[in-house]
Amino acid sequence: MSLSPIVIKVGGALLEEESAALKLLASVKQVMTQRAVILVHGGGPLVETLMAALNLPSQKIDGLRVTPDEHMPYICGTLAGSANKALCALAIKAGVTPVGLSLLDGSMVTCEVLDEKYGAVGVPAPGNPSLLNSLTEQALLPVVSSIGANSHGRLLNINADQAATVVAQLVQGELLLLSNVKGVLDADKQLLSNLNQQQIDTLVASGVITDGMKVKTDAALFAASSLGRPVTIASWSDEISTILNQDTGTRIAP
Repeated sequence: MSLSPIVIKVGGALLEEESAALKLLASVKQVMTQRAVILVHGGGPLVETLMAALNLPSQKIDGLRVTPDEHMPYICGTLAGSANKALCALAIKAGVTPVGLSLLDGSMVTCEVLDEKYGAVGVPAPGNPSLLNSLTEQALLPVVSSIGANSHGRLLNINADQAATVVAQLVQGELLLLSNVKGVLDADKQLLSNLNQQQIDTLVASGVITDGMKVKTDAALFAASSLGRPVTIASWSDEISTILNQDTGTRIAP
């Protein structure tokens, strides 16, 4: 395929909306006739539910989940297990052939510990694209969970927006960060079509962009800069072709 792959990041909340997930995957199937697609997913809501059920504390600092090593079996099981396989099953239902993966498979991504104050939370860097290239050449859909490991084999929880950014770097792909919001909204809740670093800094300073959306815009800015191309923040309920045509979502300029 001559066109660059599309890397689509979806939040774990998508798994709670089966009809939206199936609609997105039908759109993915259509796009896969023209371009390779790689799906990267989080699973925040599923993790929150499990943590609550197990009476385990859930804490975030600057929008990033604090992850003690003793929580990793549960988080790993949720993200690389339940969430990943649920998404793969939905892909099958939509007529797409998925391959469920984590960031640590095939040395596709290398990870280091971010800061011990966050626990087992990692910073990803591009590794070896061979596995992903091989899968997409076979018209398969890689479905990648945001679980990584460092060189010592310590399992690490990776922010899914950052995970998707690294996968896009790895395959020189076009990155779409999809969630249940249409994009970045201004103070009046109106969609902003295009943003650059300076405009985002202003919105952060004025408290319009906060928490999870700040993590998204940070990831989008980093990805746009490293890829040398715009990155789109959009809704998973929009057709991918519509997003690619810039008819919806927020494009973050490098």
